[in-house]
Amino acid sequence: MYVNRHYSLWRTIRWSQTSLIKGLIYATAVVGLYKLTNWNLSLPWQPVSVVGIAVAFYLGFKNNSSYDRTWEARKIWGAIVNDSRTFSTAVISMVGGDDKESQSIKTELIKRHIAWLISLRNALRVKRTWEHPAEKSIDRIVPGFSIRSINSDQDELLKYLAKEEFDSYADKTNWPAQILKTQSLKIDALYKSGKLSEYKQVWLHQLISKHYDNQGRSERIKNFPLPRQYASTALWMTYFFCSLIPFGMIEIFEFAADADVWFSIPISGLIIWLYFLMDKIGDYSENPFEGTYQDVPISTITRAIEIDLLEMLDSETIPEPYPVENGFSM
Repeated sequence: MYVNRHYSLWRTIRWSQTSLIKGLIYATAVVGLYKLTNWNLSLPWQPVSVVGIAVAFYLGFKNNSSYDRTWEARKIWGAIVNDSRTFSTAVISMVGGDDKESQSIKTELIKRHIAWLISLRNALRVKRTWEHPAEKSIDRIVPGFSIRSINSDQDELLKYLAKEEFDSYADKTNWPAQILKTQSLKIDALYKSGKLSEYKQVWLHQLISKHYDNQGRSERIKNFPLPRQYASTALWMTYFFCSLIPFGMIEIFEFAADADVWFSIPISGLIIWLYFLMDKIGDYSENPFEGTYQDVPISTITRAIEIDLLEMLDSETIPEPYPVENGFSM
């Protein structure tokens, strides 16, 4: 996620330069053919503009839908931040007393919650067939923070889970769900041993239920893409409209008193670039957990929660926040 105040124009052009270059080449080919052959390649601009308006409305619908997915994902992870702090504070204040055994139990529960956060983050980073492939630009723009470098499940999770518990998840499909199940069983055992009252047990189970809810909402966005018919139709409509632009521009400039038809090339290229840029913005907002530099920074959020909870435990080994590199937070 880009966190500086503005994208620079140059960064925007570099990100979408393919459509700009191809648009200019295509417009040059059409105008060149018109000038060299004297074929009547002009189209009335009015019907072309009607198509452009329809495409613009459709792209607006697609981009609004994509933004809704990204914003919902950010709200879900905002709730995860709040619920994590609430759960950890409840564990510290409600479980047992100040004796060594109680402190050990509190540490175990909170560290298991951190393990749940890490496993959920890793699960959401797994690629789906409709997502963009791993991009070299991630390593180039954010060289110190590649998604691949933080997805070492064993190294990270073994800091917060006992080896025996970690191994028990080896044959499981959904590790985050299994970790929450273990958390629930541990809380139930504390109630049976008398370290929790019935009211406190119920309340902690309700907090775990919220974690399940947030996990399920995240998985819904991750596992159900923006319907492909909407995304694909927007792309093909953009191609169709942009293919007409140079022909419409010829009709405008060939009758302009103070302009030559060659001026239609940069104008056509600019319009083509703008439409494909709008489509690309929506395309990269559809999947907020795919691990590119446009998504919700769940790795940074996870690390921030991890630091908060370890500080609540007065831990001596607290990791550093992930740095912002070149304006990007992951």
